[in-house]
Amino acid sequence: MIIDILTIFPEMFVSPLAESIVKRAIDEKKVEIKIHNLRDWATDNYKTVDDRPYGGGAGMIMKVDIIDRAVESLKRKTKSEKRKVILLDTKGEFYHQGKAREMAKLDHLILIVPHYEGIDHRVHQHITDEVICIGPYVLTGGELPAMVLTDSIVRLLPEVIKKESLKDESYDSFDPKVFDNIKKDQEYPQYTRPAKYKGWKVPEVLLNGNHKEIEKWRKILNSKS
Repeated sequence: MIIDILTIFPEMFVSPLAESIVKRAIDEKKVEIKIHNLRDWATDNYKTVDDRPYGGGAGMIMKVDIIDRAVESLKRKTKSEKRKVILLDTKGEFYHQGKAREMAKLDHLILIVPHYEGIDHRVHQHITDEVICIGPYVLTGGELPAMVLTDSIVRLLPEVIKKESLKDESYDSFDPKVFDNIKKDQEYPQYTRPAKYKGWKVPEVLLNGNHKEIEKWRKILNSKS
């Protein structure tokens, strides 16, 4: 398996990948884990990966064009039909052991790690295969969730751990339906520049500068979440 991780803080992954079962799996070539600095796909001198949100709001939003270029580049380098692009985000489905077992059967995973206030919603809509949340709480970024996925998947790869040790593990019978009553992140989708990319457009209401209409649009979306 190849796991590509896109992040703006690659140094955070050094120690977790250099210890214990994950390190042994890497050394024995059961898995190849590549950490990529998302800024390598930025085109300006400042290596900018984020911008202000359309419609106003706190914080900065990660840009769709840079993430798309990065993902497409990684896809070209690893040809595989058994691949998924995963976004770690609080709006995603809750992670569980069954999902880990499902992903351990793939040949290639691309993990998109958001930071700052969030990520342009067009990444959700057009680039990822799945959006995953590791729990009903908020972290400063997606780095730790990406580590959780990596650890939980690598240990399930063939010959990483003895089969006997994996039999009847805790949570194998876990029913993910228990998550159905937990409210997901209700924050409205956010967008940043460019307004148009590959035909993927920012909603017109966010571009007209009418703050009353923007607030109304956001409230409607929150009520539907």
